[in-house]
Parts: sequence; structure tokens; C-alpha cells
Amino acid sequence: MYWLWYLLIGLVAGWIANLIVQGRGAGLVVNLIVGIAGGLLGGWIVGMMGWVPVNTFGTLITSVVGAMVLLIIVALITPRKQ
Repeated sequence: MYWLWYLLIGLVAGWIANLIVQGRGAGLVVNLIVGIAGGLLGGWIVGMMGWVPVNTFGTLITSVVGAMVLLIIVALITPRKQ
């Protein structure tokens, strides 16, 4: 049952990161994937700094930061449409 909770946190994190980074509105599924991958990336980044996210809010903030980093990297790699 915890996997459903992690999917919901990933969805919210991807959506918030997309709003902050001003993404092109990739869609619900892409936001979910970015949020989950961002949660992994954010957890790794925060772990390298020696911090441990606590409770749901800490996990959400970590996931949002990771998803923002991921969205910025994707924006730098993908060519812009004219």
C-alpha cells in the first residue's frame, strides 16, 4: 500500500516542479515519472549532503527539488521549438 502513497507524492512533486520551472505542461503521466525520478534524484542529492528527509513534507520537498533539477537538465538537453 505504501507504493500508492509514493506514487501520489511523486505526482504532486512532478506537478509542483513543473509549475516552478515553468515547463511546457508535459502531462500527467510525464509529471508522475518526473516526480518519481526526481524523488530518487532528490533523495540521492540530499543523502550526499548528509541530510535525511523526515515525514511526508520532507519527502515532498526532497522530491520537488529533485524533480526541478531533472526538469532543468531535460530543458537544457532538448532543443527548443521555434
